Amino acid sequence: MDRQVSTIQVGEYVLEYSIAGEGLPLLFFHGGHSNCYEEFGYQSLIASGYSIITPSRSGYSKTSPIPELQQACEVYLALLDHLHIAKVHVIAASAGGPTGILFCAQFPERVASLTLQCAISMPWISSNNKAYRIGRLIFKPGVEKGTWLILAGMNNLLPRLMLRMSFFVFSTLSPAEAYARLDNLAVELFREMNNRQRSNYGFMIDLEQTQKDYTRELGSIKAPTLIMHSKNDRSVTPSHAKNAKAHIVHSEAFILDAWGHLIWIGKHAAEFERKQIAFLAENQ
Repeated sequence: MDRQVSTIQVGEYVLEYSIAGEGLPLLFFHGGHSNCYEEFGYQSLIASGYSIITPSRSGYSKTSPIPELQQACEVYLALLDHLHIAKVHVIAASAGGPTGILFCAQFPERVASLTLQCAISMPWISSNNKAYRIGRLIFKPGVEKGTWLILAGMNNLLPRLMLRMSFFVFSTLSPAEAYARLDNLAVELFREMNNRQRSNYGFMIDLEQTQKDYTRELGSIKAPTLIMHSKNDRSVTPSHAKNAKAHIVHSEAFILDAWGHLIWIGKHAAEFERKQIAFLAENQ
C-alpha cells in the first residue's frame, strides 16, 4: 500500500504518522501492537475517496511514549493543525478505543463522526487477570521484539495452524464455526498482520489506559457515532459495544456475525466495509 510516512516534533514528543489515499480526511487510531503501517480496512476507504491519517499511537513505532492519554490526544490534535485540517472523521479500533473516545470528547468541534471498530470502551483486562500478567511479560520493551519475531516466524512456517490457534484468543466460536465465517484470503491476511506487528512501549501504555472508566467521556461525545463489533468477539467482548451505545447519545450499533475480533478478515468483511462507507457518506 502506498503511503507517506513522516514525523513531527510536538513539544518534547516525536509523533510518527502516515497518510494513505487522497480525499476527505479520516483520522485512524489503530489497535494494540500496531502502528502507522496498519492496513486493515484501508483499501475500501481509499477507493471511496478518503485520505487516511494514521498516527502511531503513544509508545508505538517511532512515536514517543506519552504517559497521559489526554496529553497524547493534544499531540494528535497538533498533527491536524500541522496538516491544516479543520475537521475529520475519526475511526478507533480495538485498543485504540479509549484514544478515539477521549479525542472526540475533548475536541468535538474537530470531529465530523466517530466509528468504533471492535473497540474497548470500558475497563478491559483486570490487572489480576492471567492474560494481563502474560501480556506484561511477553510484550514489554526489550522482550516484545523477540516475541513478535517468534510469532511471525511460526506464522510464516505454519500459517493455517497459527490462525486456528488464534481462535481461542479472538473468537467465542468453535474452530468449525469460525472457519465457516472465513474466506480464502484470511490465512494470508492474518500472516501479514503478524509480520508487521510490534508492541514497543505502546502496549504497556495500553494496558494501563484500558483499566480506566470512560463513562464521562462517552457521554460527552456529540458526533454521530457508529459502533461496529462482532457478537463472537472474545478479545474485546460485545459488552464494550453495548456500553458505548448506552452512553453515546447519537450512536447506532452494527453487530456482525463475524468470526471474531478481527472483523476486517473473513466473509463478513464486505458487509462491514459497506456499512462503514455508507455511514461516512451520511455524515459528510
